[in-house]
Amino acid sequence: MRIIIDTHIFLWAISQPSKLDKKHRQEIETPANIIYVSSVSITELMIMASIGKLDVSYDPIAAAKESGFELLDFSAEDALALKELPFHHKDPFDRMLISQALNRKYALMTDDRKISQYDCRLV
Repeated sequence: MRIIIDTHIFLWAISQPSKLDKKHRQEIETPANIIYVSSVSITELMIMASIGKLDVSYDPIAAAKESGFELLDFSAEDALALKELPFHHKDPFDRMLISQALNRKYALMTDDRKISQYDCRLV
């Protein structure tokens, strides 16, 4: 299964794996799954760091690769799906991840319950 992980899942996976629930940890550790960190999440982390909301004293790209995650660029095609996406969720980064998952027909791993209002496959 191809799975895009939400930003908070990525942070927990690299720094506080005990915060991951058992199902998420199992999916991340399943060799048959491809786990993606979206460029959207890297963008969100860098913006949060630049405004002082998060300390990012490491290279998140290197951390993703060292954790065995694949990097996934957000494409123009991924962006097109945003036009039709209902406003159940107002966070622009989450909306981009939802749009990317829908466009590519990938699952999205998150603990954000608002995302369940969308027609994307959740893990």
